[in-house]
Amino acid sequence: MYLDAFTLSALVDEFLDTLVGGRVQDSIDVDETGLGLEIYAQHRRHYLYMSADHQTPRVHLVEDKLRRGLPKPKPIGLLFRRYVEGGVVTHVSQPKWERILQIDIEGPEGEVSIVVEPMERRSNILLVQNGVILECVRRVGPDENRYRVSLPAHAYVPPPPQIGKLDPTRLTAETLDGIFDQNDDPKLAVHRLLSGRLLGMSPLLAKEIVFRASRQIHLKAQDADPAALFDALESVLALLADRQWQPGIAENENGIEAFSVYPLQSIAGWHPTNSVSSALFAYYGAVLGDDAYQAAKEPVRAAIQEARAKLESKLHSLRQSLTDESEREFLRHSGELILAYQYAIEKGQTELKAQYDLDQPELVITIDPKLTPLENAQQYFSRYEKAKRALAGVPELIEDAATEVAYLDQLAIDLDMASNWPDIDEVQQALQAKGYWQGKRTGRIGGGKSAPLRIVTPDGFVLWVGRNSRQNEMVTFDKGSGADLWLHARDVPGAHVIIKFDGREIPEPVIEQAAQIAAYYSSRKADSNVIVDVTPRKYVKKIRGAGPGMVTYRNETTRTVQPQEPET
Repeated sequence: MYLDAFTLSALVDEFLDTLVGGRVQDSIDVDETGLGLEIYAQHRRHYLYMSADHQTPRVHLVEDKLRRGLPKPKPIGLLFRRYVEGGVVTHVSQPKWERILQIDIEGPEGEVSIVVEPMERRSNILLVQNGVILECVRRVGPDENRYRVSLPAHAYVPPPPQIGKLDPTRLTAETLDGIFDQNDDPKLAVHRLLSGRLLGMSPLLAKEIVFRASRQIHLKAQDADPAALFDALESVLALLADRQWQPGIAENENGIEAFSVYPLQSIAGWHPTNSVSSALFAYYGAVLGDDAYQAAKEPVRAAIQEARAKLESKLHSLRQSLTDESEREFLRHSGELILAYQYAIEKGQTELKAQYDLDQPELVITIDPKLTPLENAQQYFSRYEKAKRALAGVPELIEDAATEVAYLDQLAIDLDMASNWPDIDEVQQALQAKGYWQGKRTGRIGGGKSAPLRIVTPDGFVLWVGRNSRQNEMVTFDKGSGADLWLHARDVPGAHVIIKFDGREIPEPVIEQAAQIAAYYSSRKADSNVIVDVTPRKYVKKIRGAGPGMVTYRNETTRTVQPQEPET
């Protein structure tokens, strides 16, 4: 089934109520034929999905945050960022009886319109300014359609008017009789006759009218009762003409079979939904789930795990060396015993057995017969001093390796939270910069860098949230200043959160909210209670030589909170 004129009319009303006046905060290349907008309106975020897929074109709001599904934006996606992002939705409209929806936006470079044409086999999404196409999802040249050329720098031409069809909202019983009188195929299905002669009459709507008139769907024209059909048509269209939409879905043992903006009697299991978009979302399914990028994440996750395993092995060896004091002491004791017994050592002797401590067993000391006792002793002392010098740098090496492990743990969390291609790419680029990426080096994926999240609380406090290592660095040291409050989940990788100090005392509820967000963007996101450290930003310092976002801090207090996403 498809989006008919009445469903689009209902969507127009829904969008007028929810989107007009909202600001476009983000544009997303969801898939090869789909684009999305994040629109902040009426104190909440709305996610609008538009698809020009030939088989299932659609436009509606979705329940979940849209995910970027292309490694590089398409040309129209780039222009959306230039002309649409940051703009305000000013109007939503539909040409009468057409299956076209137009969204007008006052953008950074003037007024533009997004024209969505969700028509099977001819579906398209176009960005238009002053009647001229800037770009479109599907380019249609004159060799394909001489009447409607859809190419950049060409005038936008609407579909040709529908000729020979009647307005069903103004239909009379006599006119309907005339339609049947003019029909010369008595075996033609009535629903086909209605959809062929009436504007906006989809097959689903025509079948519903036929069913209400005859209790069957496949009624032939020769068996129809025009009077009963007219009564059924009026019963359905009266509310539609008055734009009294009743969205819902037909859900039965076969699944969700249909959606509509009026009650369906012709398909079992119809029930209402909260909105037109929720009906479409239920019918078409999720646009792009959280696991959409798992295939792209796997090699990056494997590189993190491999690098971490090597560092853990290095750490184990370094820590083991700290505990091997007995081996170093054996070298010193051997040298001292050789000196003490040098006159008793015979020429050609290869080992010396002697006690260093009276309550300890004898030491068995290897002697090089080619060297004098003094030279043997000096060799043991030299090895002892070398071992001591090596030991002097071990604590620092352990600290550096532990810092690197912590950085890799942060990158693993960054990867888990990555919800688009640029976020995944940033983790891979970080691995390459550190020399941990063993595969082929890649250039940065197009589409720019992701930005930290900015939240304004109801009482006007600004929160900045870093959702990966680079963003953490930016939030703490670029967005944050000394008097701000800084938050981070204790002893685990996660987000840096800044509460901006604006001269007012920061109230406890705001600190609590920021702590919940810091817990949500951490590796303990799934826990019921998380300890979050809070300290003035001036007490947060970078770790010298460590990766982005790696810090130390002091003078902290704590909050124990339940993780909550910013939307909540």
